[in-house]
Amino acid sequence: MNFDIRILRGFLALGLLLHVQIVTSEALPEFRLKAAFLYNFVAFTEWPNDSETTINLCVHGESPLGKEIEALSGRNVNGRLITIQRENQIENLQGCHVIFVTSSVVHNLSHILDGIKDQPALTVSDSKGVTRQGVMINMSIEKGKIVFEVNLAAARRVGLNISSQILRLAKEVYQ
Repeated sequence: MNFDIRILRGFLALGLLLHVQIVTSEALPEFRLKAAFLYNFVAFTEWPNDSETTINLCVHGESPLGKEIEALSGRNVNGRLITIQRENQIENLQGCHVIFVTSSVVHNLSHILDGIKDQPALTVSDSKGVTRQGVMINMSIEKGKIVFEVNLAAARRVGLNISSQILRLAKEVYQ
């Protein structure tokens, strides 16, 4: 992947976000931070077909990220524009490059992952224990900070390459 100055700034921003305390009154709200992490996950992931002009980021289920995730719409990442889609049906997740699986549908996770198993889509969530079940990146809060774990094996199975820069910042990487 060709990293230019915008990517470097994004990486630096991600590093800074790792040190932001959520519990302080002046800290950014949790969901704004999670949306910023999501943007950086997209920026540091390579898809098998990077020639497309958009990144379709699909939110599956009821999302607490609301307007924060909408703020990503139209943003440029590595020369591609992010579009946001809200999809409640698993069948509609085809064509999504990134799928944020919300806690409202995580009870149906095995069915969701089966429905997209051969699709090169980065799956992201913020629900406990989902990385071991096949979600590629899962965010959580520990001691007032956002941390994340990565299921690298799941990403590689569908041809995604998650940058080593993200992997170095992960709390846990499952191979």
